[in-house]
Amino acid sequence: MKVFIVDMERCNGCYGCQIACKDEHVGNAWPPYALPQPNTGQFWMRVKEKDHGQVPKVTVEYTPWPCMHCDKPACLEAVPEAGYKREDGLVILDPEKVKGKKEIVEACPYQAIFWNEELAIAQKCTGCAHLVDAGKLPHCVDLCATGGLRFGEEEEFAQEIARAETMLPASGCRPRVYYLNLPKLFLAGEVWDPQANEIIEGATVSLTFPGGETLTTETDDFGDFWFRKLEAGMYFLSIEAEGYAPVEKTGIRLNESLNLGDFPLKKPGAL
Repeated sequence: MKVFIVDMERCNGCYGCQIACKDEHVGNAWPPYALPQPNTGQFWMRVKEKDHGQVPKVTVEYTPWPCMHCDKPACLEAVPEAGYKREDGLVILDPEKVKGKKEIVEACPYQAIFWNEELAIAQKCTGCAHLVDAGKLPHCVDLCATGGLRFGEEEEFAQEIARAETMLPASGCRPRVYYLNLPKLFLAGEVWDPQANEIIEGATVSLTFPGGETLTTETDDFGDFWFRKLEAGMYFLSIEAEGYAPVEKTGIRLNESLNLGDFPLKKPGAL
């Protein structure tokens, strides 16, 4: 059966996949799988954008988000007659049978189904089933310039699937879109010498996890430090630099990515 692989480390937020979907489906009907996608209001493949952190320590997460082509699709459980799951794993809403079935839009926990007011039908990503039937790749995958989107047989990606994650696993839908290298949370800050009014490069920064494990890094050319791919929890931070008194920060509660701000280090005896 087919799967999609989304590698978040390769995605640069170019929106090429979203544009490719529009290029393939706006103004084009692909019977028996889909009627034309409206030019506005629907994104069968959309790129979700989320900011992490606080200025000036900010990263942007770009997440390609198609239909998840679930093994247990909530849409078809809600309205069984509206479509079907193909042998290759793609979930299809039949344009004829889904007419007037607006309730199917709310059934999808991924918000990947859209209502076409003009045609009175629900619509979504088909996995470009018409292209797959012809031995081609879905258009979004074919046009991904970085290799961040891939598509193929489940067995082909077995090793990657073993370390991948899915979205909303608690939904019980068992999606067939697998995500690699999801960014998780970060802690960042800056170390400086207030007496000299300069940043401190090469300071040792240690972060202790809730379970006792410690990560260590050094401040960069800008005096910045970053700890990435962290889980939510309570953390303890310590900073040391030659010739300076150490600094500690306890009780760091991480529920979202944080810029901890500036850490001034003072030399012993300095006011």
